[in-house]
Amino acid sequence: MDAPKSESITLGDALPRTPRILIAEDDWLNRDLLETYLTQAGCTVAAYPDGETAWEGIQQEPPDLALVDIRMPNLDGISLCDRIKQNPQLGFIPVIVITAFDDEDERLRAINAGADDFIGKPYRSVVLLTRVRSLLSNKRFHDELEARNLLLHQVLNRYVDAELADVILTDPERHLKLGGDTRFVTILFADLRGFTRFTESHPAKQVVETLNAIFTQLTDVVFKHGGTFDKYLGDAVMAFYGAPFKQDDDVERALRTALEMRERFDKLMEENTLAASLGGLGSGVHSGEVIVGNIGSERMMDYTV
Repeated sequence: MDAPKSESITLGDALPRTPRILIAEDDWLNRDLLETYLTQAGCTVAAYPDGETAWEGIQQEPPDLALVDIRMPNLDGISLCDRIKQNPQLGFIPVIVITAFDDEDERLRAINAGADDFIGKPYRSVVLLTRVRSLLSNKRFHDELEARNLLLHQVLNRYVDAELADVILTDPERHLKLGGDTRFVTILFADLRGFTRFTESHPAKQVVETLNAIFTQLTDVVFKHGGTFDKYLGDAVMAFYGAPFKQDDDVERALRTALEMRERFDKLMEENTLAASLGGLGSGVHSGEVIVGNIGSERMMDYTV
């Protein structure tokens, strides 16, 4: 191996944070050299002498990239790579496998295990750091997409249950575009009776706390029965069934929602003295054709009917 030249290639800016690289290499000299190259290039390094201890380290603190020797005791590099790639939580970690330059069979096995790249022995530090930087760039792109998907999922969870949000995210361009379509849906309204009188006789803080307690129960019921939450309208909740995806039992699910809302509200009235001072819960269910979709602007929109 040549002397470290990390001053020509830096890795510290490849990710928004300091990259964390895992090394699995049983040869102490190679392990120390790899750690020197990567540390001087701006990474933090966790180095292990075999595949089993490396696997334990990966599970405890997943790295941004793994650099594994193909031949190690206890657990070889191919098996370690396969474990990483087969794990749903770890499979996105880039893996570089260290192989002999002339061993095509080893490379084929590594490819089948999901290896992202190879480094041959003996290797040059510039080649190593260039390949690490390239894979870290891919990792950064992946992390940014994951963060955006998580944010989008959190936003969608405000309107639909988690399973429906997963379906929408399979084709967000189609399901989240601005505009509306004509659909046959079932709409549910549930509103509090005597709310005006309640607001006039109670402090604003108590009004808000009571509303939040009631809305939490009612909204949970909407999601439980696969409804799409639309909005809060003062003292009312609006939801609909049949969009973004139509189901054969849209009407039945809306009716079950209305009945369970009544049950939840009656129970809340028994437990909450403030809620008990309200006049009850009214609900209405209606089916028909509507325009449903994302209404508003590209920066601010509501999925509504």
